[in-house]
Amino acid sequence: MPTDPQSPYLPFGDNTHAPWYGKDILSVKQFSRADLEYVFGVAHEMRGMVERIGTFDLLKGKILANLFYEPSTRTSSSFTAAMERLGGSVIPINEVKYSSVSKGESLPDTIRTLECYADVIVLRHPEVGSAAIAAKAARKPVINAGDGVGEHPTQALLDTFTIFEELGAGQIDGMTVTMLGDLKYGRTVHSLARLLTLFNVKLNYVSPDILRMPKEVMDEVSAKGIPQAEYGSLDKVLPETDVLYVTRVQKERFEDPADYEKVKGAFVVDPGIMKAAKQEMIVMHPLPRVGEISVDFDDDPRAAYFRQMEYGLYVRMALLAMVLGKA
Repeated sequence: MPTDPQSPYLPFGDNTHAPWYGKDILSVKQFSRADLEYVFGVAHEMRGMVERIGTFDLLKGKILANLFYEPSTRTSSSFTAAMERLGGSVIPINEVKYSSVSKGESLPDTIRTLECYADVIVLRHPEVGSAAIAAKAARKPVINAGDGVGEHPTQALLDTFTIFEELGAGQIDGMTVTMLGDLKYGRTVHSLARLLTLFNVKLNYVSPDILRMPKEVMDEVSAKGIPQAEYGSLDKVLPETDVLYVTRVQKERFEDPADYEKVKGAFVVDPGIMKAAKQEMIVMHPLPRVGEISVDFDDDPRAAYFRQMEYGLYVRMALLAMVLGKA
């Protein structure tokens, strides 16, 4: 199934010698700027094909094992939809507590078992580093769908693709990206901050004091020469912001419920607050939201968070095709 003959990207078909064939997707640190341009080119083509055709048989006969140790609606559904849009099949494992894991089976053994049935494994796990452990045990590609408070690389890829599609790939250099909310436990902002160091951007962090961006992430960003600053209020930075990335305060990450109650409503984005923002900018959120963006803002053209979910489908289609040698 060839692409547009003018496309600079590899044609769809058998590309088992392509760079990403058989590779694991574990961290945004794997990607160069050229890699992103390649992934996003394939994702853009996937978008066009879904809009024109709906589903096609690029991965017919291939099987994905969706292994989720934590609850997930969006990421799990997105990978399922991606595989099925490409003509493949899915083994959904969303209630791991009812599986052999509850009998004491180790993660490596679970992975080795699943790869007997599947061609690629998508893993979400509550422990940092779990995806790397799984990849070491596996012969088949493993895609990290979130490891505790560590990384969420496919989310960062779809987030950056959203910026490309919404504001233009050529515009990202020089942008100001403001991250708002739970920056301590939010693995999406950890991965996105790291990925954005591939561009000439400015990063602002707005959060309650107990939910500040981890020092190790800020140190990595600083080492790449990217300007960054921390704030306790959105007021000073909103007028200059091109991308406002909002995260929810994650109740499940708090050991002390009282700490959660202190900060859960610290920031709320609504039409009144957004009067101070640019007209040409976007508001993003990995979802689910729990009140940090008012539903009254949803009809504003700058509200990109549901479009962001759709872009995630195309990025995950691209990644699946790449690691299975079909892009």
